[in-house]
Amino acid sequence: MKILVINGPNLNMLGIREPEIYGDKTLLDLNAYVEKYAQKKDVAVSFFQSNFEGEIIEKIQQADPFFDGIIINPAAFTHYSYAILDALKSISKPAVEVHLSNINKREDFRKHSVTKEGCIDQITGLGFDSYLRGLDALIIHLKA
Repeated sequence: MKILVINGPNLNMLGIREPEIYGDKTLLDLNAYVEKYAQKKDVAVSFFQSNFEGEIIEKIQQADPFFDGIIINPAAFTHYSYAILDALKSISKPAVEVHLSNINKREDFRKHSVTKEGCIDQITGLGFDSYLRGLDALIIHLKA
């Protein structure tokens, strides 16, 4: 099983940006954490991060023949990117939306996700473990 992990804008700033919300670990720490867990599950993971909506859309579109599923943290694009939603809906592979923080307990604009409609599940507020639960959700879905 091959899973693509996509991280959106500003996630390259983990460890620096608002550590009281996102913690002091970096994106490289997150990737290593997910990789270690995925290996235990016999799943290959690849990672991609971009601050550019178009690059994320292209990565989603290109993933279809190469990956069994996607874990995506669209970050700020979560709240307004109908283009990313359309990309998720245009491929045949399932995706799970994840967020480090609980977006439902933050600013009002963060409480609405347009991209979750293109996903089989949304997991928020568990820090790095949101990604692990996202991986578990994909594994269960793909084995069903």
